[in-house]
Amino acid sequence: MSYSTIDKPTDYFNTVTYTGSAGGQTISGVGNQPDFIWVKQTGDAGYDHSLHNSVSGVLKQLISNSTSAEITNTDTVTSTNADGFVLGADTAGPNANSNNQDGKTYVAWNWKAGGSASNNTDGSITSSVSASTDAGFSIVSYTGTGSNATVGHGLGAAPNVIITKQKSGTQQWNFQSSMVGYSKYMALNTTDAAQATGGAIISSVSSTTYSCDGNSVVNAGSSATYVSFCFAEKQGYSKFGSYTGNGNVNGPFVNTGFKPAFVMVKRTDSTSDWLICDYARNPSNVVNKKLFPNTNGAEDSYDSFDILSNGFKIRSSGTGHNASGANMLYMAFAENPLVGSNFVPTTAR
Repeated sequence: MSYSTIDKPTDYFNTVTYTGSAGGQTISGVGNQPDFIWVKQTGDAGYDHSLHNSVSGVLKQLISNSTSAEITNTDTVTSTNADGFVLGADTAGPNANSNNQDGKTYVAWNWKAGGSASNNTDGSITSSVSASTDAGFSIVSYTGTGSNATVGHGLGAAPNVIITKQKSGTQQWNFQSSMVGYSKYMALNTTDAAQATGGAIISSVSSTTYSCDGNSVVNAGSSATYVSFCFAEKQGYSKFGSYTGNGNVNGPFVNTGFKPAFVMVKRTDSTSDWLICDYARNPSNVVNKKLFPNTNGAEDSYDSFDILSNGFKIRSSGTGHNASGANMLYMAFAENPLVGSNFVPTTAR
């Protein structure tokens, strides 16, 4: 982990909400030119999560609640600009994969990486990487080999989280992290608990590469293509950790070291939905508007948090995020950082 020099988190992450307009529209107010855009309709059930990245090309769409291969979809994000992104006209009509149906409400989570990708030869596989070492975020695209390999990620620090999807086929989403250890994996598109890899999938990480075997989820041969989203913690801007539930409405307090703008939680020792909350949909406490990366369900309010100046506190006893004695992982990004370009660690003063 390293300290953040970020004074303005919206330079690297921001959430926006909008209402669909079937003729196409520009979504502004993001505060950066995003390289990773994750959109979800918030009102009705049955509408998929829609994920786009600049390395694959933003017209390409992946769906977190599905194993579907990457597709080109002009009813979604068509381009980006310095303050957001452009949505195409909803030419297909009512469509679960559209991001712009007239009158529907949406949320978009936006991350800035490093802009245009470049070749990375740190690993045995040459990857195409867009990386921000300041934000600890990179997008990595590569072609599999079907055998043990290493992939360069461009972060300059060991990633805490790697989320991988085969673009060319129907493999599940692979989520591996330091929070449960790289000897285990989870699937972003299922409710499954963390499972032992048996030494397979992504087995280790370094400041330059991650190692993977020939498992088809991350490294099939026959020209299978992949994208990975890699995150390395930056103190004061991002926090990736774990906590233990107490089964009480007066739940645990999780100290992130900043006021979170976005929190994603998953129980690791049993089945549960993945949960996402954010300040844009819930600008004041109690925060109870949740979306679920593993389903196309509508926004729900059955669990609740408080977002505080230095973390978040659980305010309900739901088994998905606060079962007594249960293990939970979380990813959080800052609305207001507590460190920045003028911060000097105590040990350096």
